[in-house]
Amino acid sequence: MGETKLTGGEWNVLSELWEESPQTVMQLVAKLSESVGWAKSTTITTLRRMEEKGLVRCEIVGKGKSYTPAVEREKAVVAETRSFLDRVYRGSVGLMMSAMASRQELTREEIAQLRAILDEAEGAGEK
Repeated sequence: MGETKLTGGEWNVLSELWEESPQTVMQLVAKLSESVGWAKSTTITTLRRMEEKGLVRCEIVGKGKSYTPAVEREKAVVAETRSFLDRVYRGSVGLMMSAMASRQELTREEIAQLRAILDEAEGAGEK
């Protein structure tokens, strides 16, 4: 994916394709109409632009087109997370966690999950 930043609309399309792939234009039109209220033309235009950017692959199936993601979910999530951290928290995970913790926005369960993640990361670093 490189430095390609996904727009909100591109995330909408890729989220559908990551859930189920391949999908036809009409399947995507129906799902995006329901989930985000897009018109058919919006979906088709977005798909065309995403294909030009190399974010989706298109295959002609019968009389229609079928789409699959050309971007892995994990890579997109990591890139977006890094971009968010850089933009909002100057790249500091500590600053982000401090902001969330100071507002008591973390549940006990989330804190336990974070501890487990940190313990695992610390263990992996010792190998």
